[in-house]
Amino acid sequence: MNYIFYFLILISIIAGAINGKLSDVVNAILSGAELSVKVAFSLIGIMAFWLGIMKIAENCGLIDIIAKIIKPVTKRLFSEIPENSPALGDIAMNFSANALGLTNAATPIGIKAMEELQKHNVDKKSASNAMCMLLAINTAGFQLIPATVIAVLIGIGYKNPTEIIAPTLLVTTIAFISAIVFAKIFEKFWQKQIPLNGQKQCLKGGELCSKK
Repeated sequence: MNYIFYFLILISIIAGAINGKLSDVVNAILSGAELSVKVAFSLIGIMAFWLGIMKIAENCGLIDIIAKIIKPVTKRLFSEIPENSPALGDIAMNFSANALGLTNAATPIGIKAMEELQKHNVDKKSASNAMCMLLAINTAGFQLIPATVIAVLIGIGYKNPTEIIAPTLLVTTIAFISAIVFAKIFEKFWQKQIPLNGQKQCLKGGELCSKK
């Protein structure tokens, strides 16, 4: 990603020099840097607020309630994970953080959930079905309230930042459902043989499976 940005900056400078607009390029760089600082500071308040809400929800047991509510769904999506696994609670927190648009908060929670899922993974060198599913739904990023995007729009002075809620909900819902569907489809095509207890065993999605 760094190389891509370096390439874009280099091309911009070269194009500006060729067209005699190098001063415009420099001004754009400086104004963009100034705007990025303003946006970053504008994010502090709303991010602190929602992260505080998440912490309160965790301490008062609301996360456990959310985990129980979505348990029928997570049980089907992560069928190979035991019901008492801490991973299900971490997945619930990750989903909640994404739903509130707190992608920065969702990342460390998602990493923790991955670590728990790895404990249930038979083949430690490959991702299990559950790990792939978590990555898919986390990347899709279903959002009820795009708090981070709203904060950015407020930071740049947008007059009606909340109008982004409806299109964001529509797009992320489609992406979320698509991620689940494709993850379920592709996991049926991935299967390999690994040596276990001196015999070849069928392994599908990081979990042992029966094979005739």
